[in-house]
Amino acid sequence: MHDKTLTQLAASLKSGEFSSRELTSHYLRKIEKADGTLNSFITVTGEQALNQAEAADKARAAGDTGLLTGIPLALKDIFCTRDVKTSCGSKMLDNFIAPYNATVVEKLSAAGTISLGKTNMDEFAMGSSNENSHYGAVKNPWDLKAVPGGSSGGSAAAVAAGLAPAAMGTDTGGSIRQPAAFCGITGLKPTYGRVSRYGMIAYASSLDQAGPMARSAEDCAHLMNVIAGHDVRDSTSVARGVPDYTESLNAPLSGLKIGLPKEYFGDGLAPEVEKSVRDAVKVYESMGATVREVSLPHTHYAIPAYYVIAPAEASSNLSRFDGVRFGHRCQDPVDLMDLYKRSRAEGFGEEVKRRILIGTHTLSEGFFDAYYTKAQKVRRLIRQDFLDAFEEVDVLMGPAAPTPAFDLGAKKDPVSMYLQDIYTIAVNLAGIPGISVPAGLAGGRPIGLQILGTHFAEAQLLNVAHQYQQATDWHLQLPAIAEENA
Repeated sequence: MHDKTLTQLAASLKSGEFSSRELTSHYLRKIEKADGTLNSFITVTGEQALNQAEAADKARAAGDTGLLTGIPLALKDIFCTRDVKTSCGSKMLDNFIAPYNATVVEKLSAAGTISLGKTNMDEFAMGSSNENSHYGAVKNPWDLKAVPGGSSGGSAAAVAAGLAPAAMGTDTGGSIRQPAAFCGITGLKPTYGRVSRYGMIAYASSLDQAGPMARSAEDCAHLMNVIAGHDVRDSTSVARGVPDYTESLNAPLSGLKIGLPKEYFGDGLAPEVEKSVRDAVKVYESMGATVREVSLPHTHYAIPAYYVIAPAEASSNLSRFDGVRFGHRCQDPVDLMDLYKRSRAEGFGEEVKRRILIGTHTLSEGFFDAYYTKAQKVRRLIRQDFLDAFEEVDVLMGPAAPTPAFDLGAKKDPVSMYLQDIYTIAVNLAGIPGISVPAGLAGGRPIGLQILGTHFAEAQLLNVAHQYQQATDWHLQLPAIAEENA
């Protein structure tokens, strides 16, 4: 069962090849066998999942079902889930049991999906390797010496290893697309505002966006049909109709205009990654697409702008974790200030503290205009670069990351880690959608092709990705650990 895509599993459930309880039990057994090695889950909700599966089977028997009824999924541990620990990968929230469901969780539950549990992640979504979790690093299923990427590394690893057919992730600067690339799966970061952020614990509110991670673009399209849409509880949610994302999956690509940003193929890009990306582009040319070079001239400002804006917003968002209302509280504080200081010092990890300090500094008097205001002006220029490019081409293509997955512990200093997001961060600053699809292997580690579109062009991105996956089989390849624990 684990070697089937979500779409294939849905068809098998519909035909009665197996029940939802049998399918859910299969994945729970795989998690039990393999996750001690991978560490992709923080919480496994086995009993709840089996109860949900039985309810799904009854619904199917009564004929009251949708396509995803009875499909097991995993949730990044950033989505509030009623009566389940929602930790955000942090000691600060290790004791937090969410009293309500995030909108994404609500919608998936209403569609009949089953939650297998909550996946590991970089603390408060701050990281590119999933080494910043209070619960320990996640390992890449393709090579246990490698990172799975971050911050949605647990979700990516679980899908790649066959522990779940799909998972929910979040993307603030590449946190869906980069781990999808490192783990050889498909990951979609939707347009900002396309999917509700209500109940999704905030890192940087103007950048965070939830999205699906699965084996194929077709799987992601089915999930987008469920999770996309306006939410009155989220002021950043866009009131715009939701198309059927599966409707145009098979549209031909003849006449598609592809742009290759020259800034994405310069120094720092590993030769094997560039080769895989250019080979993928040749596949599109064989399907009738045309290719031209374009420029995104402000790309080199994306990382400095991001690492002003995101920490500033994090500094504000994380001020609520003070030891008073919920989360970690220090023992025997001598006064209120001691409570604040020690609770936050004990509850937050090093990377989170680093970003809070950076953000607080950039927002402070005398530095706000010099850093934060200037970064927002640069953000506007970056957004305009993309809009100008989409006047000339339909989609942009390039690498999702400069290298394949790197070894655990290999990136010792923060700057080298931040540079891993060089091809993904600008997308969040501009608010446009992007998808990463498997496009090769180098030394046994996956390589991802990133495809970008203009605002609300998710249907086109899914179509372009799906057509590539019809012509190649990179997305169907599984790491050895998936078969070993079948």
